[in-house]
Amino acid sequence: MKQPIFLRPSFQERIWGGNQLEKKYGYSIPSSNTGECWAISAHPHGQSVVASGDFAEKSLGELWGAYPELFGHFQSDRFPLLTKILDAHDDLSVQVHPNDEYADEFENGELGKTECWYIIDCNEDADIIYGHHAQSKEEFVELVEQEDWEGLLQRIKIKPGDFFYVPSGTIHALCKGTLVLETQQNSDTTYRVYDYNRIGQEGKLRDLHLDKAIDVTTIPHTAAKVEPAIAKTIGGSITTFVEDDYFTVYKWDITNSLALTQEHYFTLVSVISGEGKLISEDKEYPINFGDHFILPNEMHSFIIEGDIQLIASQPNSKGGRQREVAGTTRQVANV
Repeated sequence: MKQPIFLRPSFQERIWGGNQLEKKYGYSIPSSNTGECWAISAHPHGQSVVASGDFAEKSLGELWGAYPELFGHFQSDRFPLLTKILDAHDDLSVQVHPNDEYADEFENGELGKTECWYIIDCNEDADIIYGHHAQSKEEFVELVEQEDWEGLLQRIKIKPGDFFYVPSGTIHALCKGTLVLETQQNSDTTYRVYDYNRIGQEGKLRDLHLDKAIDVTTIPHTAAKVEPAIAKTIGGSITTFVEDDYFTVYKWDITNSLALTQEHYFTLVSVISGEGKLISEDKEYPINFGDHFILPNEMHSFIIEGDIQLIASQPNSKGGRQREVAGTTRQVANV
């Protein structure tokens, strides 16, 4: 198959969610407390569905199981990544995610959760929680038991265009007034450390998971340094934000026309602003703000034209029992 696979998202209501996914993207959301757009997802808690073409109405999980050639026979027991857009109308819980080994043992074979964030938009004074100040496990436990959140948690100011890499074991939280594109391992395991004493749907305080959180938190915190590599051309630029064990994440910022080649198994793509078209083998596919699609394995080269910005990601060798081969998408020509 040598054409993009366009997907329809799944939506998740959250106590901290809002309506920006409808206001900004025009999505049909279930309520004004919609926190998450699972844009490219094969997780059983919310699967994307093919929007058109030969595979229309099939879930991404069905494609993964029935047509492994679309994904270059990528060796994994599940689709390795999950792309989300998060509308943090209110503060998310302070949380941490386990690594693969811990999740496999204690969460019924679930993957761990390393993730990263591209800040699409945020309030002028917005921040995030990223890391903590404890220097030992004993100090961490003491500050949690004392509920000294100001003393424990590290806050960082943010602005649109910022990128953060959040390995498993990192204490973190998105905060009020933030719209984020998240690339993560295909996992839905979260351990809450603090939730502002919020009441859930059943009229009770939402559960915390302190024992597991203490088990998996990296102490002391070490910030994962992001050093974007930018390749500029007349037609735009390619920014490589991160290349780790699980994924490589890029921003394609196109002002005119850019020719690209895919040397990986497959690529996940989300349009974060603008509009344009993707050209492959003399066929044109319109792509617009809010679209999400997969470039399958046989789609080796393509051109994107327009004034358009996209976030692209590819799974790497540790992303779920794959064979040890990794590649990149690179610019080959400007047209």
